[in-house]
Amino acid sequence: MDRRILAIVIFLPTVGLIGLLAWAMFQAKGTPGGFGINNEFGPVAVVERPAPSMTLPLLSGDNLFMTDLTGKIVMLDFWSSWCAPCIAEAGTLADVYSDYSGRGVEFVGIAIWDESEAVLDHVARFAVPYPNGHDDMGRIAIDYGVRGMPEKFFIDRDGTLIEKHVGPASEEALRSILDRLLKDANGDG
Repeated sequence: MDRRILAIVIFLPTVGLIGLLAWAMFQAKGTPGGFGINNEFGPVAVVERPAPSMTLPLLSGDNLFMTDLTGKIVMLDFWSSWCAPCIAEAGTLADVYSDYSGRGVEFVGIAIWDESEAVLDHVARFAVPYPNGHDDMGRIAIDYGVRGMPEKFFIDRDGTLIEKHVGPASEEALRSILDRLLKDANGDG
C-alpha cells in the first residue's frame, strides 16, 4: 500500500507539470517564451515614447550607452547569427549604413540568444561596419519588447522611439525610413 501512495504522490505532480508545460508550449505556438524567428514582416505600430536606456557591452570591449547616441537617428537591430533572415540581410544593413553613417545616422547591432564566438564570427564574416554588442542576458531585448528576430527599432534625434520594423528589411524599405526620418529631423516634413 505504501508503494501505491508513493507512486501516486510522484505520478500526479509529474503529470501536472507535463500538462502545464504542454499548455505553455501550445500558448507560445511551439516556441519557448514566444521568441524565435519572425514569420510576419514589415512595419509595426509603436507608441512613441522615450527609447529605453541601455548599456550595451560592445564586441570591442567598450560599453555603448543610449545617451552616446543623442542627436543621431538610430536604428537598433536585434539579431542572431543562427537566424536565416538576419544572415540574409547582413550585407544590406552594412551597405545602407555605409551610405547614411556620415549623415547623422547610427546603426547598432544587438545580438541576442547567441553564443559570443558565433556573434564575433558573424560580424567578421559580413564585415559589419557599425557597433555591435551582445545582450547575453536579454535585458535590452526585454526592455524593447523584442518578440523575435530580426527586429529593428528607429529612434529620432531626441531619443524618442518612433518606429519598429519586424523581420528583414529590404534596402528600399531601410532607405525610405531613414530618408523620412532625416527629412523630419531637418524640419522638411
